[in-house]
Formats: sequence, C-alpha cells, structure tokens
Amino acid sequence: MKLRKLASIVLVGAMTLMLAGCGETETGVSVEEINVGNQAMKVSVHDPSIVKADGKYYIFGSHMAAAVSEDLTSFKSFANGVTPGNKLFDNLLNGEKEAFAFTGQHVDGYYAVWAPDVIYNPNLEKWVMYFSTSHDYRTSNICMATADTIEGPYSYQETLLYSGITRMNVENTNFYEILGEDADVSEYVNGSDYNNLVYPNCIDPTIVYDEDGRMWMVYGSWSGGMWLLELDQNTGLPIHPEADEEKHVDAYYGQYLMGGLHNSCEGPYLIYDKESGYYYLFVSYGGLTRTGGYQIRQYRAENITGPYVDTTNETFGFVANHEKYGLKVMGNYDLPSLKTAYMAPGHCSVLQEDDGRLYLVYHTRFDSGSEYHEPRVHQLFRNEEGWLVAAPFATMGETLSETGYANEKAVSGVYHFVNHGTDISADIHSTTEWELKSNGKIEGADGTTGSYKVTANTNYITITLGEVVYKGVIVEMQDEAGNAVRCITAAGNNNESIWGVFYQQ
Repeated sequence: MKLRKLASIVLVGAMTLMLAGCGETETGVSVEEINVGNQAMKVSVHDPSIVKADGKYYIFGSHMAAAVSEDLTSFKSFANGVTPGNKLFDNLLNGEKEAFAFTGQHVDGYYAVWAPDVIYNPNLEKWVMYFSTSHDYRTSNICMATADTIEGPYSYQETLLYSGITRMNVENTNFYEILGEDADVSEYVNGSDYNNLVYPNCIDPTIVYDEDGRMWMVYGSWSGGMWLLELDQNTGLPIHPEADEEKHVDAYYGQYLMGGLHNSCEGPYLIYDKESGYYYLFVSYGGLTRTGGYQIRQYRAENITGPYVDTTNETFGFVANHEKYGLKVMGNYDLPSLKTAYMAPGHCSVLQEDDGRLYLVYHTRFDSGSEYHEPRVHQLFRNEEGWLVAAPFATMGETLSETGYANEKAVSGVYHFVNHGTDISADIHSTTEWELKSNGKIEGADGTTGSYKVTANTNYITITLGEVVYKGVIVEMQDEAGNAVRCITAAGNNNESIWGVFYQQ
C-alpha cells in the first residue's frame, strides 16, 4: 500500500513517539469519594459507550464495567471487573476462553477486555456487543458477543479481526479464511514483527449507520491509526472490501481513515448527523493517565469514508507531530466554581436523542493525585459552521433559548474564559477574565483584545481575536455548584476551543 511507502518517510520522527507507549495498560481504578458537584456519578466506567434502551441510558466500558441512568446525570453500576463472576458475560472467561486464544493475557498479567460498543441489531433480533481483547499495543482482537437483553448476559460468538499478525502466528487467525490460501502475509510484516506503524491495533470498535442505512465499524488505536469496515447487518460480521491502493483500502482491515506511525490517537467514535449533513469522528490524543495529556479531538467529513478534516481543512495523516491537527474539544481545564480541576477527559461516545440534541459522554480524571475517574455527560451544540461544541458544564437539562439574543448588549459582561489550546500535555488550562463590552469589543485582564458579534435573535456568537475567528453558541445552564451561568462555547479556525462563563447575579 502507499501507506507503507509514506511510513518510511517519517519513520525516524515516529520512533520517538513509540517510546512513550500506547497508554493502554490501565487495569482498573481505586475507589474513593470525590465530590465534583451536581453530577457526582459515583461510578467508574472507563471508555464509556452510550446506548439508549427502554427509556434508560446505558454505558458500557473497559474491564467489563457497565452502568445505567434514567436522566444522564446519575448512573448506577450493574457490572464491573474482569472476573468469571461478572454477570455481564456468561462464557467469556469460562472453558477454552476463545476470545483470548490469540492474545492470551495482557503483558501486565490480566485478561484485557476493552472498550465495548453495544447496539441492537434488528436483523439478528439481538443486542450485540463489539469489544476488544489485547496482549499489547499491536497484538489484539475485535470480538463479537450477543444477548437477548441489553444488560446481558452476553455470549461470546466470534473473533472478527486480528492485529499483531506475523508469519509465525498467521495460522492462528482468520487471515487466510478471509483473503484466501494464497494471500501474502508479508505486506503486513516488518522484518519478523507486525508492521504496526502502518496497520492498526484492533481495539476500540464502535458501530455507526450511514445516511443510507448501511452499518459500519470504526476502530483502531495508536499504531496504524483509525480504520473503517462495513458490517453485514444479517450477521454482524465484517464485509471485507477489495484492496484499492490509491484510496488506501486494505482487503483485510478496510478503509484507512487517519493517524498512524504510533501517534497518540485512540477511541474513535463516529456519528452521522442529519441536521448538519456531516459525519463526525471523535478521537482521543495523549496518554490516558491523569498527567498524560488525554483529550478529545473532532474531525468531520461529507462521506463516511472521508476525508476527515479539522477546522483548518487538514487531515491527520502520517506525520511526526500531530498536535496541531484536529479540533480540540476539551483537554485539562479548571473553572472558578469547580472543586477540582478536571484532567484527562477522553474516550468518548455521542448520544443523539430523537429531538436531535447531542450529548458527549466520556470519562475524566481529576487533579486529585490519583487515577480515579468518572463518566461525564456534556451537551453538544452545532455552531454556525456545523462544528460541534461542548457545553462547559455537565448537562442538567439545559436548552438553547427559543428567542435567542438580540444584540451584543444582551450578552455583555465579565466572563471567565478558558482556551483549551492544541497542546498535548499535563498542563491545566485555567481561566482569565474577559469583558465583553456592549459595543462589541473585548478587553481581557491578560491583555487580550478583540471583538465579538451576536447573530441577532439567535444563540450564535462570533469572537474575533486577531486573525483567529471562533464560532460559538450561547447557552444558559447551571454550573457544578448549582449556580446559574451564561456560557459561551466556541470552535476556532485554528483548532482551538474556548469556553466563557458569566456568573449570573
């Protein structure tokens, strides 16, 4: 493939990134009480994938964890821990442990069950869970399990994809079954090892239906980037395409979308939004630990196979440094009324309600000195250019104003603004005070100057700072302490996101 040729060009730069590791070895959490305000979840579900069923909201995550909520503000755990006693599965850890036949245990000495995604497949009349098992950053599986009810128990059915394939272990995979007995495995091997700089680590699967009702699976993590495969709705299994070198389509792994060279990029989640007409691809950069710089990025495309671009109209390909690519939805941040700074938000999913409202569901750590984490739910809004921007605070049932705001005077005041930047670091982004004057000018306590414009009688706002233009939305909501706040959330044409909070009197 051409991807392999591109890899050799920037291989040297990528090797330094490999030394950082893939951030995929987290085995669980310590239990401790952190009062984070109105949305104190009191459950720990890592890599939460959300699905709605029977009027309830379910999140499924790594380490066989699952929880349920009736209102998106408080969740109750009903499964946790990779143990035979976990009733989420009935056969995963019993008998021959088929899901681990290729991967075995993780290098850290436990069975890795990561990042599931659950859907209802009406053709199968089953709830279907796609999940991954893993040995290390290149040797992994994507598996499929089914259940009659959403809470399970789920029964392992089949292993769909394998990564970490070499000449020595290819007979233990479905490689020849898919590609034929004459297929050449050498394309996927670099020396004696799997070529993970170009080809994917098969973890983090999520399912999406396109605008025509076809079902797809997006997956991948660090290693060779994010990939896409169509699924057969009658079986739930992959439809392997014909190879197309020009379009970066591989016959086994499917359509290459973005990333590679072991750049930090994981947890892909893809949605199609009828209102905007875009496919939105969310991914996480950085290492998943509290100080690892974990964060959420966003890309979009007009077609499900891409190209996926950011606000600068760039895509994340084979590069040595990917920091500037992708709209940074959020990273480490602190706001005045929070009891602790929030750190390492990431591995998200998105819920779209019947009324079109969108919710970002992710896990976050805290500036607490530990790796304790909780799920969070923030509402997403479409700005004037169709980018999705996140509310600064956890959802408490807020809605956009039906009448909007008449002019700049209607939203003027002193706001606490935080800029998430585009860095991948442990830095916590704190606020600074900006006065939005009634004449449309901005004066910041940090010397920032600029202007802003309210689109009359709407919730849209445009903030201009020099050559950078931020398109955003104004929303009235509650902060974590229950205070009434007016918030601004905006995406810049430089891939930065800014949040502004005005505390109502």
